[in-house]
Amino acid sequence: MSNALFSRRDLINGGVAALVTAALSERVSARAPERRLVLVNPHNGERYDACFFANGRYRADGLAELNHAMRDWRTGATRKIDPGLLDLLVRVRDRLDVPPRKALKLVSGYRSPKTNRALHARSHGVASKSQHMLGKATDIAIPGVGLSHLRSAALSLRGGGVGYYPSDGFVHMDTGALRHWS
Repeated sequence: MSNALFSRRDLINGGVAALVTAALSERVSARAPERRLVLVNPHNGERYDACFFANGRYRADGLAELNHAMRDWRTGATRKIDPGLLDLLVRVRDRLDVPPRKALKLVSGYRSPKTNRALHARSHGVASKSQHMLGKATDIAIPGVGLSHLRSAALSLRGGGVGYYPSDGFVHMDTGALRHWS
């Protein structure tokens, strides 16, 4: 009989421990900082302020808003943007001590194959198999932050590709293979 009581006691204690662990995990997740991006598109003047991560999980509404914000502004085509790219932008912004509500200048996000072909035909600086077409790349600037500082921050995080385009006024970042170019 004592073995049965011991087993029930273990079961009860284990259940209580599991409940306490779950409650603590929920509390830690609830305290996880939110991730948000404010983007301004200079081509159409649109401004977006979207929280895409809160309470320990990605938010479908925030991701959808950023998918729309980062659409191909030439054609209106959209694609799911890699959440890792959004996280990378937040990490770069944080590395530069830029406040979360300060807008990033979105030069380019997703590019449809049609747009990418047209840009590639005009410039060999545009990759024919660009990460932009996969929703894994963006070209940005941050008003008040030098492009060389933005580039250095992006390189330091080792999140993927970093292209430096000072004459065009932006830095390219993607979540593809680790590489860099000017």
